Order: sequence, then C-alpha cells, then structure tokens
Amino acid sequence: MQIWTYALIAVFALSALFIYLLPAVIAFKNRHPKRFWIALLDVVLGVTVFGWIAAILWATAKTPLAEK
Repeated sequence: MQIWTYALIAVFALSALFIYLLPAVIAFKNRHPKRFWIALLDVVLGVTVFGWIAAILWATAKTPLAEK
C-alpha cells in the first residue's frame, strides 16, 4: 500500500471518531450540567443510532436555569 492510502485511512478514522464523540464535545463546550452523563451515554450507547441521537439531543437541549 502507498503512504496516501494510510493517510486516507487515518483521516477517515479520525473523522469517524470525531463524529462519534460529537455529542460529548458539544456538551463539554457548552458546559452542560450533565456533560459527564452525556459523555458516558455517548461512549456506551453511541454505537447504536438511538444512543447517539439521544446523546446529541440531550447535549443540545436547553437546560432550565435551576439546573445550571
């Protein structure tokens, strides 16, 4: 294999990892009060489409002022 093949595989793998962890990244960036639970949900159940969608919705949801 040529070096470009390995580079393309590395770019694809890093992109896939970023997309997989996107809900956790969003939760930590927005300082969501439940960010550790969102990250745990994303890592454990993110491989399923339902778990990833639930994590992304939870990470982007507006939180009430009482929880902040």
